[in-house]
Amino acid sequence: MSNFRTLGDLADDLTGQVALVRVDLNLPMKEGSASDVTRVEAVKPTILELAGRGAKVLLLAHFGRPKGQRHSTMSTSYVVGDVEKVLDREIMFIPEVMGPVVEQSVGILRAGDIGLLENTRFWPGEEANDADFAKGIAAHGDFYVNDAFSVSHRAHASTEGIAHHLPAYAGRSMEAELKALDAALGNPETPVAAIVGGAKVSTKLAVLEHLVGRVQHLIIGGGMANTFLAARGVDVGKSLCEHDLTDTASRIMDEADHAGCTVHLPYDVVVAEEFAPNPPSMRTCNVHEVAADEMILDLGPQATEALADVLKTCRTVVWNGPLGAFETEPFDTATMSLARTAAALTQEGSLTSVAGGGDTVAALAQAGVTQDFTYISTAGGAFLEWMEGKQLPGVAALAA
Repeated sequence: MSNFRTLGDLADDLTGQVALVRVDLNLPMKEGSASDVTRVEAVKPTILELAGRGAKVLLLAHFGRPKGQRHSTMSTSYVVGDVEKVLDREIMFIPEVMGPVVEQSVGILRAGDIGLLENTRFWPGEEANDADFAKGIAAHGDFYVNDAFSVSHRAHASTEGIAHHLPAYAGRSMEAELKALDAALGNPETPVAAIVGGAKVSTKLAVLEHLVGRVQHLIIGGGMANTFLAARGVDVGKSLCEHDLTDTASRIMDEADHAGCTVHLPYDVVVAEEFAPNPPSMRTCNVHEVAADEMILDLGPQATEALADVLKTCRTVVWNGPLGAFETEPFDTATMSLARTAAALTQEGSLTSVAGGGDTVAALAQAGVTQDFTYISTAGGAFLEWMEGKQLPGVAALAA
């Protein structure tokens, strides 16, 4: 999606206007404060830009899963201090999302001030995307900004409903995400490679089915690869494998072949009799030599080198999921190696690299290449649904 409004479409001087800004402040907490403020850092440019242009900024966010009821331990007041530290600005906490209290608070705020509204999910109208609830929140703003791609796969009042009542814009983080995703699959430079890994085919069936018609190379790793190997008649021993999905895997490979997409599976692998760090039984072998009491835990060096050669022929790569059991050494070898190859090609200017998903983000951080990829999405579920080709309601609402 490339046709959406951004902050650049707003007037330079926003003095006297109220910006309702959806952000993701669902922060992990430890001993009363956030243990990771990455999500606040992501929305900082949007918040400070709007405040700097004179708008009164009201932040909309959820915190936890209160299921439409007030819970004292899930109030967004808990994250005010963390947000203030990142922004280096004082934040007014407003214990409602609409009504007289919000109206009075807006009256107190000065141009450039920032307020944080209460947890939107304290009201059942949020997750139900109730039109009256969305209208009630929208009544306090002059325009709406969505800077929370991570929750935009949800058709909630604060992610989709409000956009029907106010002019809607993408924040700077959302804008960067949408441009990166468009460059990865929407309108990419070809050839395109997709790396899809993880434990189970069943969790990424829709992703694989969508990708085979859109990319030239599909690289399958992790436990998922074992199911595809089994579909090709390979005995994968006691490896993680969804044997009931081998027919599905065969169908996906047939569809890929019909679409001109090459599916890459490992032909040498690292195996062991037990899943533990550096087990004595660990060895590298051809996929056809896996013993009945062994499990495949990583790609072998020849397969890894071959995949690096594939990336060198590509102009774009989109990555979701590790190639092996990367949390346990040395079964992180293939993931680390290919991540560094992709990063080096990106830095050379020959490859556009977009990655996302929790395990993927962790693996790329472990490889030390987080800053070297074109874009890394921390959106999780929204990123996965985008890879499935689904329309995200919060993004669709921003269409110009």
